[in-house]
Amino acid sequence: MSPHVSRRSVLLGAGALGAAAGIGATADLGLHAAQHRDASSAAMRIGYLPITDAAPLLVAHGSGLLDEHGTGAQRPVKFRSWASLAEAFLTRQVDVVHLLMPFAVQLRYAMGTACRVLAWNHTNGSALTVHRDIDRIEQLAGRKVAIPFWWSIHNIVLQRMLRAAGLTPVVRRQPSAEDGTVELVVMSPSDMVPALDNGSVGGFIVADPFNAIAEIKGVGRILRFVGDVWRDHACCVVLAHEDFLRAAPDRVQGLVDALALSQLGLARDRRAGARALTGGHYLPQPLKAVTKALNYPAAEYVERGALRHADWSGQRIGFQPFPFPGFTAELVASMRDTVVDGDTGFLTGIRPDEVHGQLVDDRFVRNSLNRFGGPGAFGLPDALLRSEEVNPA
Repeated sequence: MSPHVSRRSVLLGAGALGAAAGIGATADLGLHAAQHRDASSAAMRIGYLPITDAAPLLVAHGSGLLDEHGTGAQRPVKFRSWASLAEAFLTRQVDVVHLLMPFAVQLRYAMGTACRVLAWNHTNGSALTVHRDIDRIEQLAGRKVAIPFWWSIHNIVLQRMLRAAGLTPVVRRQPSAEDGTVELVVMSPSDMVPALDNGSVGGFIVADPFNAIAEIKGVGRILRFVGDVWRDHACCVVLAHEDFLRAAPDRVQGLVDALALSQLGLARDRRAGARALTGGHYLPQPLKAVTKALNYPAAEYVERGALRHADWSGQRIGFQPFPFPGFTAELVASMRDTVVDGDTGFLTGIRPDEVHGQLVDDRFVRNSLNRFGGPGAFGLPDALLRSEEVNPA
């Protein structure tokens, strides 16, 4: 498959540009521009979606940590959808993004993009929210459920949950309650709450603060936290162009140092983090919603069944930067079983246990951990190894 076809398919699969013919050429122009750009001195450009997943990068900028560590980063640029953010990354409009981990796998292997995951931006932080008349996942049969992107942890986990409940996810097919099918549709996170309210979808699975907003407005209720299905999973990671790492390693180290310190600060004071993100700063959502999203109380959700593994703290967005190899392998294996509206052929040629070494560059985050108290300061095991715990039932 040619690079142009691959770029076209990934962006159209995300519901991006309608004029597909120019996408490959645009990406090539972006690459040409990057080859004539001095990454060692030019301003670092960061792209993000306005969700709580981006909190560490945003707080790192707002607190001045990015400047203090010599990154030369500009104010992060806001995008409305994963497709537009990925397009900006492909065309070299931005150097660094927080991106869905499965999407990063797709960019590397389906499109041949020379990119590297530097760190996890956060863990957990997402939920399946359903219409107020739904009490059980089985009631989603015959309905549509919105996801933020095909290659997202949200789609992967949702499908595991649906199958565990005896339901079948389908794409571009009218869902049937009798057949137990659920149609999946990609939707921008900002459109999900209105769609749930007007009945266009029976539920959505997405990052916060949209789950919190739906509950505050009385539009829907959180049925299950994603972190209660896959313990401490990574949703969004920090992704950079590989040539940027080679050209400016000191600035990249400064970026990861600032990110790690920001994560420590957010873990210590979540309410202060919510204030730093809202009020016209980075996130357009109200302070009440962002505060709720960063501080869900466990007891309430245990009582209503949204938390079935209370000791996992799956309702709580976490701020741990280290990318575990076992998670990458389990993620890629899960991608093979995930239904998407697009090409999945790239997955047949890769081995899950080899992806981590090819996609992730963890030398910067290891340095940061050593500089700021070691793994224990971040709630991580000293050996930086773990076994994945996944239970969709």
